[in-house]
Amino acid sequence: MDSSWEDLTLAFSRTSMFPFFDIAHYLVSVMALKHRPGAVEGAWKNPFSSWFTAMLHCFGGGILSCILLAEPPLRFFANHTNVLLASSIWYIIFFCPWDLISQGYSFLPVQLLAAGMKEVTRTWKIIGGITHANSYYKNGWLVMIAIGWAQGAGGIIITNFEQLLKGDWKPEGNEWLKMSYPSKVTLLGSLIFTFQHTKHLTISKHNLMFLYTIFLVTTKITMMITETSSVTLAPFEDILSRMLFGWQHQFSLCEKKCGAKSSSNGTGSSVSKPITDGSDDVKRKHSKKTE
Repeated sequence: MDSSWEDLTLAFSRTSMFPFFDIAHYLVSVMALKHRPGAVEGAWKNPFSSWFTAMLHCFGGGILSCILLAEPPLRFFANHTNVLLASSIWYIIFFCPWDLISQGYSFLPVQLLAAGMKEVTRTWKIIGGITHANSYYKNGWLVMIAIGWAQGAGGIIITNFEQLLKGDWKPEGNEWLKMSYPSKVTLLGSLIFTFQHTKHLTISKHNLMFLYTIFLVTTKITMMITETSSVTLAPFEDILSRMLFGWQHQFSLCEKKCGAKSSSNGTGSSVSKPITDGSDDVKRKHSKKTE
């Protein structure tokens, strides 16, 4: 059983992302761009702008990691095969006769398959970013976490800047202020793989790749089937927040409760006093009448 598990995880870790998994990544990314309001009309009016935006969606993580490592941000153009592949997918999605590609993509099984394959590429991107950062900064775990996160989810950040340049940016959609679920789960994966790379986690790399990818694919498919925007991480975030940042809040609550009790005791004594004084006056009047 152990040998079959090891063979499975090893074979999975050696899976090539080109071309099928890369095609799925480009397909999901460009379809997300097409579903934006006015994206189709903009592609017909200004094809170059639409194509460049699609390339940002497809290669945004690599561009952001290059910027953070002071490398040429347009280095992705050197990979002619992937650029031509992504450009071909952009062209057939926006300009295919009778919109056949979008109609085929509208079937839920096709969307589930493409989205699951895209999540597989996320694992490979995180590991690639960590390995690339380690070549610059040996065991610099903060840099490795940042580059792994940028490689896996940097496309969301890059497209935010693209929306800002076009005037479509909204503050509530800023990933730095309010991280989306893909950004959070990518940051978690970058932390885990960095600790594994620096030997702080006693688990083999291929086993961790397999388990993390299964987690990504399962949660993504669950989100799509149940039509929820994200699988909530609120319970874990709440526990972590209470552990790290909840002490001051708990102390303030205790102080407020203690203050409320003391004030209620003081108010009760002041109210009871005039009642006894009034009863004494009544007794005195009654005694005078009897005399």
